[in-house]
Amino acid sequence: MKQLSESPDNTELKNYCLLFRGISFHKKQLYDEAKKEFTKIPKDFLFHNNIILYLGEIALSQNKVPEAIRYFKQVEKLNTSEIFGVKKSVIDQNLGTCYLLQEEFEKAEFYLLKSTKAQEIEKDTIKLIGSYGDIANLYYSQYKDAQAIPYFEKAYELSKMAHNFDLRRKTALNMSVVEEELKNYPKAIQYRKEYDRWKDSVNDQNKIYATAQAEKKIEVEKEQKKVAIIKADNKVKIAERNTYLYSAIVLLLMLGVSAYLYHEKVKRNKIINEQKERLDELNATKDKLFSIVSHDLRSSVNAIKTSNKKLINTLETKKLTEVNSLLQNNSSIVNGAYNLLDNLLNWALLQTKQSHFEITKLHLFRIVEHVAYNYKAILADKEISFKNTISKDNIVYVDKESLKIILRNLIDNAIKFSNPKDKISVYTNNDNSDFCQLIVEDTGIGMNNTTRKELLKDTSLLAKKQHEDILGTGLGMQLCKSMIKKNNGTFSIQSELGKGTKMMISLPKNLPNG
Repeated sequence: MKQLSESPDNTELKNYCLLFRGISFHKKQLYDEAKKEFTKIPKDFLFHNNIILYLGEIALSQNKVPEAIRYFKQVEKLNTSEIFGVKKSVIDQNLGTCYLLQEEFEKAEFYLLKSTKAQEIEKDTIKLIGSYGDIANLYYSQYKDAQAIPYFEKAYELSKMAHNFDLRRKTALNMSVVEEELKNYPKAIQYRKEYDRWKDSVNDQNKIYATAQAEKKIEVEKEQKKVAIIKADNKVKIAERNTYLYSAIVLLLMLGVSAYLYHEKVKRNKIINEQKERLDELNATKDKLFSIVSHDLRSSVNAIKTSNKKLINTLETKKLTEVNSLLQNNSSIVNGAYNLLDNLLNWALLQTKQSHFEITKLHLFRIVEHVAYNYKAILADKEISFKNTISKDNIVYVDKESLKIILRNLIDNAIKFSNPKDKISVYTNNDNSDFCQLIVEDTGIGMNNTTRKELLKDTSLLAKKQHEDILGTGLGMQLCKSMIKKNNGTFSIQSELGKGTKMMISLPKNLPNG
């Protein structure tokens, strides 16, 4: 900005300044500002082709896929020497990604395979991992699992050579899903544990960076305070050597400083009191949460203990039917305890604002199918009918992981509060042009109006569920409400005691900025 204001008539220098400003905004993900700077640069500028590539990447980041394709097509046929510092494989990969988002699978396959071949020659490990993952997702989106799995495996093996925790985390998660599809559950669990380990590593890195930044800020403030004290001392020494008039001025200054310090003290005390009130509230929530969770976990462990005693006695009689029933019961208890701990972890991350959150375009049918897959065994055990009648065209703009957590809790509750041979249905209502209403309906035991109103209350404290024989703390429902609100959605319940329940979520069909 300084150079632009000082040398407005130097066209070449001005163009370079605009280029560097645009790149800086692009790095900081301020895409609208970056685009403004790039469009100010004339077409005869030396790096104009690079600017077109940047504009394509901005359009792709903003999900303006047709616009991104137009930019990338302008530079697709250029020689490497005409696009300074940019590899042709990058352009091909971007085009492949665009066509994948538009579900033009043949074009996406052509460009992604082309970019992958070039990157294998270039031995660009990071780019290759991304390309293998894109090709795998391309085939996976078309339900071509046999073609997708080898690329998932390639991406996973190659990620071991990279020092990028996020890439290793993503590839481990993909392999976990693959092994689940193959019903190889021990390996799926092994990959899931690896995913959690890398996820923790990424979180630890972020925490270390945040702590270092905070410590740096504190040290700077300390040094500034030291400088201020030294300056004040110097002023006092000079004032002592001056006349009575200067002494009077110093006295007035001291009175002003005293007033300022008093004002700052009052201000600090107010902040401290506000923080204390918030801390007391969090402690109250924490104490109540620990009380409920410890009670339910103890109940769960005691139930497993009792069931195991029965299992040992039954094994001696060699009654395999009863053994199978007891094993199914143990599995149900463990699954409930796992869901409780998973909700506790996500609730803690939400409260401490450490959870990753990114709103993206999602196919609702596929997400529901992935979540429901994990409940096939439990549904079969209780002989509960499950139907997902959501149209494959239904699109919503939400955070993927938080949507999975919401669906897990709602489906889990529907199973818990349903009797054997009941029905669970998941479907949508698209009467509203801005929101898609997702409905999870069961024909289970239902609830009375008092319980329904309690569940809809917006409160930070937790409450024990009405049915004491079913493991739960109300934490899952509280977590669902918080995450629905964070995704710019709404939540409502329809239920009648003895006839079943409808859990209804309204999710945005468009990005929040329109």
